[in-house]
Amino acid sequence: MKEGTGKTALITGASSGIGQELAKLFAQDGFDLVLVGRREETLDRLADVFRNNYGTQQITVINKDLAREDVAQELYDELQSKGITINILVNDAGASTYGKFATETEWAREKELIHLNVLTTTLLTKLFLSDMVARNEGRILQLASMVSVTPFPLMSVYAATKAYVWSLTQSLNNELKGTNVTMTALMPNATATNFFREAGAPKLVVEDMMDDPAMVAKDGYKALMKGEAKVIPGGLGNKAQELMSYVSPQEALASLMRKLLSPKHESGQDQKTPAWTVGIGIALAAVAGYALVRAYTNANPIDKARYRQQAQSLGDSASGTISSIIDSVVGTYHNGKAKVESTLA
Repeated sequence: MKEGTGKTALITGASSGIGQELAKLFAQDGFDLVLVGRREETLDRLADVFRNNYGTQQITVINKDLAREDVAQELYDELQSKGITINILVNDAGASTYGKFATETEWAREKELIHLNVLTTTLLTKLFLSDMVARNEGRILQLASMVSVTPFPLMSVYAATKAYVWSLTQSLNNELKGTNVTMTALMPNATATNFFREAGAPKLVVEDMMDDPAMVAKDGYKALMKGEAKVIPGGLGNKAQELMSYVSPQEALASLMRKLLSPKHESGQDQKTPAWTVGIGIALAAVAGYALVRAYTNANPIDKARYRQQAQSLGDSASGTISSIIDSVVGTYHNGKAKVESTLA
C-alpha cells in the first residue's frame, strides 16, 4: 500500500512550476488531491494525467483567485461541505512584482501579492492547522524561499512577505512541539519557472543559474515527509548562500542580490554563467564570513572592540568584496573555457 493511500493533500499553485511537481509526487505516492488555482483548464488536464498515470482515486479541482479577500475561508468552507479532510497542506501559490518600489511598481499589484503571500497563507494555515492539531496528525509545507533571509532589491515586497512566511513557520514549529503535526519551510533559490515573467521582469542575470523545479519539489517533499523544520534544495552554493545571509552585512547582500536581479543587457553579461561558479563564490564569501564570526565570538573584550571598529570601517566596501569574489570565480571560469575552446579549435 502506498504511503498516501486514504489521505488527501491540498496544493495551492498546482498548475505550474514547483506546485505542479509537488502535486505529481503526491499523486505517485497514492494521495488524493485537492488542486487549487486560477487556471482551471490546466488543473483539469493535470488531474487527467494523474488519474491515467498514477491511478489517483480522488482529485478535486477548485478554481479560486487566492489573492482575493476572504478566499481562504471560502476554500476551507467548501472543503468542509464536501466532507474532505486535509492531511497535508502545501502553501505554494505566490506572486511578485519587479522594479523600484518608489517609482516603478504599482500598489494595486503589491496589495494583491501581500494578500496572497501573507493573508491567504496565514488564514489557510490557521484553519487547517487547527483541525490537524485537534486530530494530532498532519503536515504543512510553506514556500518560504531563500530570499526570506536576504534583502532582494527590485522585488522588495516579495522578499518581505517571504520573510514573514519564514518567521511564522519557525514560530509555529515551536508551538507544535509535543504534537504529531509538523511544518516545513521550503527555501529554494531561483527556480526555472515562469515566476519572473509573471512578475513583469525582463531577462535577468539570475536566470542563467536557476534550479530545476523537479529537484526543488523532490527535496521539499522528502523534508516534509520527515517532518523537518526547513529544507534548502540543491547543492553547496544554495546552502552557502543561507550561511552568508547570517554572517554578512546586509548592505553586501543587498548589493549582490541587486546584481543578480539586474537585466542582462545592463549587466554586460553576454555569456551564460553556470550556477556552480556563483555557488563557489558565495561559498567562499560565506566561509570567510563564518570565520570572522567565530573569531569575534572567541575574542576578549578589547579585541571585540577592535573588531567592531574595523567592521564599521569596512562596511561600505563589503559589498564590493563579495561581488569581487564571485566575479573572480566567474572570470576564471570563462578564461579557462576560452583557452580550452581555442586549443580544441
